[in-house]
This record gives sequence, structure tokens and C-alpha cells, in this order.
Amino acid sequence: MSCFYNDPMEITHRPQIEIRTILEKGTAVQNEDFLIIQDNILGVFDGATSLNGQKFGQERTGGAIASQTAGAVFKKNHFPLNQLACQANDAIMRQMISNGVDTSKKENLWCTSAAVVRLKGESLEWIQSGDAVIILIYEDGSHRVLVDREDHDHETLTLWKNLVRTHLPGTGKAEGALPQIRQTAPQQVIDLMRGKLAGQVRKIRSEMNITYGVLNGEKAAEDFLNQGEESLDRVAHVLLFTDGLSIPRPEPEPHKDFTDLVKTYLNLGLEGLKQMIRSREERDPHCLICPRFKCHDDIAAIAVRF
Repeated sequence: MSCFYNDPMEITHRPQIEIRTILEKGTAVQNEDFLIIQDNILGVFDGATSLNGQKFGQERTGGAIASQTAGAVFKKNHFPLNQLACQANDAIMRQMISNGVDTSKKENLWCTSAAVVRLKGESLEWIQSGDAVIILIYEDGSHRVLVDREDHDHETLTLWKNLVRTHLPGTGKAEGALPQIRQTAPQQVIDLMRGKLAGQVRKIRSEMNITYGVLNGEKAAEDFLNQGEESLDRVAHVLLFTDGLSIPRPEPEPHKDFTDLVKTYLNLGLEGLKQMIRSREERDPHCLICPRFKCHDDIAAIAVRF
């Protein structure tokens, strides 16, 4: 999807900006990502449901409700972004309570990552929580990630990589080995490995708003909000996206490097970047070469070009 804004009072003092978006379901049955474009505010949200997998009205997951609830609050666009983030966090808690969720246990909580910007003339107000990403790309092709955070999934993905090496030692390390992997990876072995991840996933979920932040209704989520205001001088593009738009890599990284992603975006555009990622994922359907949680993750992405 793309759209153009020509009214200088509507979104920016610059003569024209172009906005392109992607909102696409991944391998799961339901899309738990969400995005908003409301006047001069833009945001992406990546929901995660509770570990018990409970569903609610119309078979919606808690992750889908959390991301949509947060997005609806930000769309009001009537307070500073940090206040809207706190209101979104509170709204998620109200939704959980109204749906009978036992919020005394972290494993029951719904949550969402968020990356939201407000374009203000020659500057950009922003706020971020979880693993959603905001990148500024400058006219000379250089870029800056607004939050250089440690990937809280790094430990889990490293464990998965080690399980693959232990249980499927002949799978290889390159995409050229993928045809062999399809033939030598019995489903029962994959299920066994994923079963061994359960405790690790529960451990990381228990660390929400202790070692990393997400919007999940807890008051502590406010302490993990990253926020600021940046000049748009020499900025050519702004990217906001959830982790479904990350390029798969053979080795987990504690801090993600987005250099290849930015180069691919500049060469192919947002849709071309997505297609390249999906193509790589399809060649590794069981996530054995590039560790991740599912073949295709949901994607919510917004690209602004000035």
C-alpha cells in the first residue's frame, strides 16, 4: 500500500512525502501485528498472546487484541507520545481484566511491542517499546537505529541453533544445504527440539518489564519506554517495522545489524525487501539454517520517503 501527502499542514512542512505500508500475516492462523496512520502519527505494533494460548471473542488471540488496543489509543493523537503509550498500556490491562484474564501471572499477560512516530515540521517525535524498530536513513545512504537494544530473544534462538547442531548435525550452515535439510529433518525430531525450547520461552516471558520492556498492562512497562525527538535535517527515509521484516541470519545476534536491510530497502523498496525476506524464509521452512520462531512471522511496516 502507498499513499502521498501534499497538504503541508496535514503532516509536514515539506512539499511532499510518500508513505508505503505492509501489514501481512505470517505462518500463524491470525495476524497479531497492527499498524496505524492517523494524520501525522504513524506506528507499528507486534502483539504476543499469553503462553496458555487462550482465545477470546470471535476467536481472537490476546496478542491481536493487545496490538489493536494499543494502536487505537495512539490513533487518538491528542497527547505527547509517552502519555499515549502509558494510556495504551493501561488499556491493555483493562482489556485483560474485562476478558477474565488472571493478570497475577506474567505467563497469562498479553503484550505488544510498539514503534510510533509523530511528524512535526522539521522534527520527529518518537517512542518505542519491545523489539519494534525505528530507523532513520539519511540522504547519503547512512542510517541510524534510534534504539540500539539487546535482542531479548538472542538466548532462545542460540539454544535453538545448538539444538539443531545436536539433533541434525548434517544440516549444514548455508542455503545450499537446504534441499538436504528438507529430506533429513523428520517432523518428530523438529517437534522434540521445539519441546525443549518451552522452558526457555517461559523464562524469557517471565522477564517482561524486568530485563526488557513491552506494553503488557504492568506499571513497570513505563520504565522501559524509549523516547525522544530527532531532527529531520538530511533524513531521506524513516522506517518503522516489527521483527517479521528482519532478514533471516544463520547466527543469532545479540545486537541486530540492519545494514543489509537498509541497503536492500534502498535498492528494492519496501515491497522488494519483504519479498526477499519471504523468499529466504521459504527455503528454510523449519527454521533450521536461520533460527527463528516460525517460518514466516507477521509483518507490520511503514516506510516514509521525503
